[in-house]
Amino acid sequence: MTARVRILPSRHEFTAEGNDTILDAALRSGLALDYGCSNGNCGLCKAHVVSGETSKLRPHDYRITEAEKTANTVLMCSYGPVSDLVLEALEAHGTRDIPRQKVATRVRSKEQLTEDILLLRLQTPRTQRLRFLAGQSVTLSTNGAAREYPIASCPCDDRNLEFHVRRTNEPFSEHVFGRVRCNDVVNLEGPRGDFVLDESSKRPLLFLGYDTGFAPVKSLIEHAMALDTAESLNLYWAARTDGGHYLRNLCRSWCDALDKFHCALLTGAPDDPGLLQPLAREQPSLAACDVYVAGPHEFVLASEMFLLEHGLPQAQLRTSRVE
Repeated sequence: MTARVRILPSRHEFTAEGNDTILDAALRSGLALDYGCSNGNCGLCKAHVVSGETSKLRPHDYRITEAEKTANTVLMCSYGPVSDLVLEALEAHGTRDIPRQKVATRVRSKEQLTEDILLLRLQTPRTQRLRFLAGQSVTLSTNGAAREYPIASCPCDDRNLEFHVRRTNEPFSEHVFGRVRCNDVVNLEGPRGDFVLDESSKRPLLFLGYDTGFAPVKSLIEHAMALDTAESLNLYWAARTDGGHYLRNLCRSWCDALDKFHCALLTGAPDDPGLLQPLAREQPSLAACDVYVAGPHEFVLASEMFLLEHGLPQAQLRTSRVE
């Protein structure tokens, strides 16, 4: 069975299928509903059913009072729709609505993408998933070493987190590349940062990433795909060498699957004045776009100057420095 769910007061809508809980279906659709443990213990995902019917799909320890039951209150992490639903529920409207969290994660896997880039997959406990907005960063720490990394995965899967780790001579990188194994504990603190989508805008989206600046851009793109509200998605991924586009096959799959997605892979130094010339030729109406830029300091500065000179309003530009 497929059910339509509308959230009040935002009037956001999404689809729930089969045995989806309301919360899981909402996260998969890109909505940032309020929740905590997602396991039926904390009660933060309480919602008032305005119309429609629900059924209990998972047990929960949180006690719903008789008064709440009379008011048709349910836990979104434990209940699913039996019919189309209208709910009153809280949503995050920005970074200030996302609490700072500390989570002891475990290494699910690590995959060598290139000689110098590693894909680190971490998994949170079932009872403590990470709430974050696409594009935000967290601090990872293990064996006494710590470093901040942007989350490279979508908030729609808030238990399985991805990070793109570059090989450096820093202690955290050396430890992850050399000694971290599956099931090792990596502590996480965050999220931080305001490099997030303006979800109120329906303008075309333009993403610029350099080297591992692709990590937060990937999170933003996957979130934008889940929302499915942007007129078009355009990615320009630059790297020092052709081999620096370490997930080019993923980009090709997006191009194949989505008519409104365009991708260009660029090569050059981060401050090369000619690096972004393809963008100027292919995107003549920058003033109509929202632009997100992530990469090293030189790339961010050069991109900002280039974009503003080509007519992009400052208010439609967001940047993140990823070294």
